Amino acid sequence: MSQSPPLLPLANIEQFETRAVLKKTAEAHRFLAELKGVAATIPNEAILINTLTLQEAKDSSEIENIVTTHDELYKASLMSQAMINPAAKEVQDYSYSLRASFEIIRKQKLIRIHDILSVQQELEKNRAGFRRLPGTDLKNARTGEVVYTPPQKADEIDSLMVNLVEYINNDELCDADPLVKMAIVHHQFESIHPFYDGNGRTGRIINILYLVSKDLLDLPVLYLSRYIIQHKADYYQQLQQVRETGEWEPWLLYMLEGVVQTAQSTISLIKGIKSQMQSYKHQIRELLPKIYRQELLNNLFRHPYTKIEFIVDDLGVSRITATKYLEQLTEHGFLHKEKIGRTNYYINQPLCHLLIEHS
Repeated sequence: MSQSPPLLPLANIEQFETRAVLKKTAEAHRFLAELKGVAATIPNEAILINTLTLQEAKDSSEIENIVTTHDELYKASLMSQAMINPAAKEVQDYSYSLRASFEIIRKQKLIRIHDILSVQQELEKNRAGFRRLPGTDLKNARTGEVVYTPPQKADEIDSLMVNLVEYINNDELCDADPLVKMAIVHHQFESIHPFYDGNGRTGRIINILYLVSKDLLDLPVLYLSRYIIQHKADYYQQLQQVRETGEWEPWLLYMLEGVVQTAQSTISLIKGIKSQMQSYKHQIRELLPKIYRQELLNNLFRHPYTKIEFIVDDLGVSRITATKYLEQLTEHGFLHKEKIGRTNYYINQPLCHLLIEHS
């Protein structure tokens, strides 16, 4: 028997914004504001967008048992498509989908049905759209027991998604705090479960897009997936508990605590990246003043693994010049040189260690 989530907005805003929830919401906003400010101190936004979307893509995919290493992931950006292993390819697709959708939502400040469909389409590489056939159940991965049966009828899924998108974009429907709304939106999306595949990853991307659309973030740098991996059993238990009991407070507190912990961790990571960039900047200026350029520094922190072609593209120099730069940086210990087949690539090891520490 399928269960249909109620249309939004839900009655009784008081049942959501309890004293405990409001207290945790204030804490979450404080750290989000700090994160927004810290992210703005990095001179080139592509550095954070590139490195942090890969972190999120890796963690979010791991929740769905798509597991890859940092090494495989960074190498994937250097290789031809044919050489990339399937897990790294899926993570790359996630990162691309997140970056592309962010650019759209940043401009329009709305999340449309079309945007949600595009995210899932990019993730799954198909145009299946919303479910049209019955037969979808959510099962306990360990026991195989059916724990939840989402709506099965195509017209019901369509109307629930239209209602969800209106709720996302029209703040007059509900005056709850945006972070409380984000948690409600995530629960509603996962309960509608509108796609055959990719619902979890699409839902986690919607979280980020929602924060951007509400100007709580300027860049897509808050990722709840690492927190969810660390508390995976609680995540599924709290999702289901709302469906069974209608008790929202534990779910909202879980999600808000995720925002707090993730924001704190990301603030620490960005400060670490900034510190490393400053160190590299001073050392390269001192030891290699003839090759120092801000664009070169940006390249070394935008690509944990870089190569000649990236330097050529980012700096507008010849291959010979790019090779000379990379070899000199390697000689002075700024980069570590490796080889894939006949191609050299160059690793920013301090950056890689920092990213792994925060994963």
